[in-house]
Amino acid sequence: MTTAMPSPTPAPSPPPASAAATTAATGPRPRKASARLAARAAGGAVRVFLVLAGLFWLLPTFGLLISSFLSPADLNKAGWWQALTAPARLTGDNYARLLENETITGSLLSTVAITVPATVLVLVVGALAGYAFAWLEFPGRDWLFLVVVGLLVVPVQVALIPVSELFGTIGLFETTAGVVLFHTAFGLPFAVFLLRNFFAEIPRELLEAARLDGAGELRLFARVVLPLGGPAIASLGIFQFLWVWNDMLVALVFADSAHPPITVALQQQVRQFGNNIDVLAPGAFLSMVVPLVVFFAFQRQFVSGVMAGAVK
Repeated sequence: MTTAMPSPTPAPSPPPASAAATTAATGPRPRKASARLAARAAGGAVRVFLVLAGLFWLLPTFGLLISSFLSPADLNKAGWWQALTAPARLTGDNYARLLENETITGSLLSTVAITVPATVLVLVVGALAGYAFAWLEFPGRDWLFLVVVGLLVVPVQVALIPVSELFGTIGLFETTAGVVLFHTAFGLPFAVFLLRNFFAEIPRELLEAARLDGAGELRLFARVVLPLGGPAIASLGIFQFLWVWNDMLVALVFADSAHPPITVALQQQVRQFGNNIDVLAPGAFLSMVVPLVVFFAFQRQFVSGVMAGAVK
């Protein structure tokens, strides 16, 4: 009697390789040449567009710089672009005459005397108030902060007449102190709003640890809050400085007419002498160079403050 032999069991088939293993074994699938060319063309087009936009944005500044080194006779014949083909026409006589113009040189000093105190006061008071609204408990704190936020929508033009009457009564009309106080008052709402929101993002545990170590509120503010809020304070300082330096409306109303800021002095030169370009061009360029120097000097802090606010 024969016994049936069992049929052999087929060997199990290996599991299918995963896509990750296949990719690891064979390498990433190469992109098509057309896709690579399209990506490079898109990136190159964006770079070219950004470069052209930057050059177009800087063209008026470059033209003003060239105009400030051309004589009035050359400017009357043609535009500033003539210096590109005839650089020998460039001269520094305009700046020599500008330094001899007491109105322009005095206006630069007046502008510095207004801008620096108005910026420092806004930074100091705004930082103290922002810390108080963020971390100190006092009655009516939230309602008072809402009032400060509401002041952001008040336009400068609304306050010109009542503040003029007030300054005339207390003897601050047409004084440097009056202009500084006006700029400080209208710069504080934004400063308090910005710094309060930035200081509120500081971890509470960090402040509590400093309090446990015996730090008072002033020491905590100076040693912990200010270093952490440096980027935001630098950004605010740049905004305030540029606003006050380039202001003309407030200076035209409240500043001393005998010692006006640079914006008002240049406007008076146009009104009195018409096309006094040999004074206007270098004066306008000098008034524009100072804000540019301030911005580029604190550019890293400005970008850090903007990015910190965006991330938080």
